[in-house]
Amino acid sequence: MSTIHPSPLRRAWTRLLRLGFRLLYNEMAFTYDTVSRVVSLGQWRDWQRVALEHLDAPPGAAILELAHGTGNLQIDLLAAGFGPVGMDLSRAMGRIARRKLRGRDLPARLVRARAQALPFAANSFPAAVSTFPTEFIVDPATLAELARVLAPGGKLVVVVNGLLTRRGVAEEALEFAYRATGQRGPWPGDIEGRFADAGFMFARVDHPLDGSMVSLIVATKQDATHP
Repeated sequence: MSTIHPSPLRRAWTRLLRLGFRLLYNEMAFTYDTVSRVVSLGQWRDWQRVALEHLDAPPGAAILELAHGTGNLQIDLLAAGFGPVGMDLSRAMGRIARRKLRGRDLPARLVRARAQALPFAANSFPAAVSTFPTEFIVDPATLAELARVLAPGGKLVVVVNGLLTRRGVAEEALEFAYRATGQRGPWPGDIEGRFADAGFMFARVDHPLDGSMVSLIVATKQDATHP
């Protein structure tokens, strides 16, 4: 069977996109909130908050957020009565999130770490969440670490995508941009199989909102004694 290799133009485009995302998460992190609001026509925060409805965790529970970004979901988790812990590799995002939380007199329980090497004990969290992550979230090493730190039966909720369902000029233009930049394309590999290999029961969920549809992954850690 022959292997199909991406064209040089496609490879160059992919490298350019990765550079753009790296700048947005690091040197240009101060623009992240504005960019996300513009590209979602103001719905980005609503898309993030959908995750709260799928956590299935008790009040006061410690919730791990992977890639906390500018700290917006940390604020939402605290407002919902949870005890969130945020993790991000970006120093710039950490600085912004701490400043935002402390400006609201909220606790900032944030750590800088890689998702593939979480600095937490086994079975530490009843739930974990990540909104609009990059491909690190489906790295087998990330999933293995999440399976380690989640308690049996714990949920991993990933907001993968938000799709504008109203059709106007602005929506059509943004949807074209999403597809052109590959943000509507699938992640590589057998995603469901990766979750299963890490010990998760995998489900895809479409959550409708007014004017948009949010796509999520909801994965449940299986008890090893009860597969």
